[in-house]
Amino acid sequence: MTVIERIKEISKKRGWNLQKTAIEAGIGINTIYKWKSQTPKIDAISKVADVLGVSVDYLLGNTDEMHSNKKDDKTVDLEQDTTILALDGIELSDDYKQFIIDQVRSLRKLRGDDE
Repeated sequence: MTVIERIKEISKKRGWNLQKTAIEAGIGINTIYKWKSQTPKIDAISKVADVLGVSVDYLLGNTDEMHSNKKDDKTVDLEQDTTILALDGIELSDDYKQFIIDQVRSLRKLRGDDE
């Protein structure tokens, strides 16, 4: 699998296309497309890996482990965050998001976790 194929695959899971991924990474809108014929610069591919939450090694095909090498210490609050939640590349509706929140709350109550 090529660098672009890996980026496309992960972007699709997030509900993004390559242009949206480039924008989120803060690189030129057509930069990723250029990687079909040019070697990516390390700072640009690093930015793409960061926004996709994977390692540069994964994007380059050096490993099949998708996870980032960085420790992500950010907490995402499903009710406050505007991050797009998607499944199989399709954005979840607000009703599905609320269903997920309700299910997590129910599970926490069953386990006796504090809210």
